[in-house]
Amino acid sequence: MAAYGLYSHIQSNRRRSLVLLIGLFFLVYVLIFAGALLAEGLSRDADIDTLLQLAFADFVAAAPFATVGTIAWVIIAYFFHQNMIDAITGGRLVERADDPRLYNLLENLCISRGITMPKLKVMESDALNAFATGMNDKQYSITVTSGLLKYLDDAEVEAVLGHELTHIRNGDVRMMVIAVIIAGVVSFFAELVFRLFYYNGFSFRGSRSDGERRGGGGAGIAILIAIGLIVLAYVLSFVIRLALSRSREFLADAGSVELTKNPDAMISALRKIEGRGELPGATSAVMEMCVDNPREGLGELFDTHPTVDSRVAALVKFAGGRDPGPIALPPAGDDTASGSGTSPSGGGPWGDVSRGHGASDAESSGQPAGPWGPADGGASGSPEPSAPAAQAENSAASAPSGPSSGPASGPSSGPSSGLSSGPWGPHGG
Repeated sequence: MAAYGLYSHIQSNRRRSLVLLIGLFFLVYVLIFAGALLAEGLSRDADIDTLLQLAFADFVAAAPFATVGTIAWVIIAYFFHQNMIDAITGGRLVERADDPRLYNLLENLCISRGITMPKLKVMESDALNAFATGMNDKQYSITVTSGLLKYLDDAEVEAVLGHELTHIRNGDVRMMVIAVIIAGVVSFFAELVFRLFYYNGFSFRGSRSDGERRGGGGAGIAILIAIGLIVLAYVLSFVIRLALSRSREFLADAGSVELTKNPDAMISALRKIEGRGELPGATSAVMEMCVDNPREGLGELFDTHPTVDSRVAALVKFAGGRDPGPIALPPAGDDTASGSGTSPSGGGPWGDVSRGHGASDAESSGQPAGPWGPADGGASGSPEPSAPAAQAENSAASAPSGPSSGPASGPSSGPSSGLSSGPWGPHGG
C-alpha cells in the first residue's frame, strides 16, 4: 500500500525492511540452485528432468551452508558497516571542541525535536555532499564533507543536517543499509558462480569423467536455465535498490523545512550541491545514501534520487520557498568561499571602534577623552596651562579656606581667570 503521510511512510519503510531481508535469502537460494544446475549441466549429459532433480538435491545439501553464510554476512554488516564506510570515505569523528559551529547546529536540531543525537563525522573532500548511516540509535551517524562546510553558510548546513536527520527518523537509513547488504551478498554469490562457470571445474556431485559428453541434449538447456536464473537474481537485486521509493528524498527535504522553518536554506543548499557531490573512491552504495547522487543517468527510470530541479520545484510549491536558480561558487582559493565569514576586526555597530566617524581632535592626537571633553580640561592641542593660569591656581591654593571665605569667584569668572573649567564650574572654586 502506498504511503501518503509521514507516519505511514515510516510504517511502510519498516515493512519494506522486513520484506527486503526475506528477499535477500530468496535471492541467495536462487543463486545456489542456479549454481548447482550449472554444475550438473557441465558435468554430465542427461535429460533436463534428471538434471533438475540432481540440481535440487545439490541445492538441499548446500542450502544450510548458504544460510549460515548469509546470516554471518548480515551480522558482520550490522555491526561493522559504519567502519567499512569510514574506511572508504575516510570520515573522522567530530566532537564539540573540534568544530563547535557544526556540532551546535546538529545538537540544536536534535534538542528542538527530542531526537537522539547521532554521531557526527567529517570527510575531507572538496565535494559538496552528506549522508547518514546506521541501523539503530546507537549506530546512527551523519557524515558531511569539508567542502560542504566551506561553501555553505550556517542556515544551509543546518538544512542539510535536517535532511539527514529526517532520513533517520523516517527509517530510510536502515532500509538503505539493508538494501546495500542485499546487493553485496547477491553480487558476491553471482560473481562466485560466474567464476566457477568460467573455470569450468565445479560440481556438487563430485568428480566427472574426462570421457563424458558435455553440453548436449538436456545439458545445454540446463546451462541456459542456470545462466538465466543468475542474471535474474542479479537484476532483481538491482531493482530492489531502485524500488526504494524516490519519494523518500522529497519527504526528507520537507522534514528539513519542518525542523528549520527555512525552505530557502534547503533550496539554496540543493542548488550549491547540484553537480558537485561526487565523492572520490566511494562505491555506488555510498552514493545512493547521499543528499544528491551525481552518478545517475539513463533517465529518471534508473535514478535513486529525483532531480534537483524537481525537488526545488516541490519546495517552492508546497513550502513557499524561492528558487535562485543555479548558483556559481567562488574559486577554491577565494576567502569569500567560506560559509562562516567573520566581521572586520575593530568594527563596531556604528563604525570603526578605533576611530569612529566624527572623532574629536583629541582622539586623533592620542589623548584620552572624557565624557564632556578632553580629560585635561584644556583645549585640544594644549596639554600645558598658560603661565597666568598657573599663577592663579597657585595663589588660590595658598589662600586660607574657611566657612566665611565664600566662593572665590562666580561661574562667569572661570574663563577670564584662565582656570580650567569642569562640567559645573572652575576646578579651583
